Amino acid sequence: MDEIVVLVTAGSETEATNIAKALVEQELVACVNILPGVRSIFRWEGEVTEECEYLLVAKTVSQAFERVAAAVKSIHSYSVPEVIALPIQHGLPEYLSWVRDVTKHASQPS
Repeated sequence: MDEIVVLVTAGSETEATNIAKALVEQELVACVNILPGVRSIFRWEGEVTEECEYLLVAKTVSQAFERVAAAVKSIHSYSVPEVIALPIQHGLPEYLSWVRDVTKHASQPS
């Protein structure tokens, strides 16, 4: 299995917490860190927009990404939420083993 970090932005602390709890409770991710005060500047519907958001940093395995993305989309208030994954190149072996163990059911076909 390949471990990944999934990044998600949310517009409020409540929404970020709800998404994080749902992902952990469903064993789709092993852990989510919530970082407040992220300043996002982006183009949306032809306008340059600036928002204060919360960044979720979730650790899981690549085989679970589609299920993570679907879960986020079903909860998120944004019509097009940010859900992107980055590979984990290196990590403490015991930590990565824990990520794989916690998410072992999410990486199996549903």
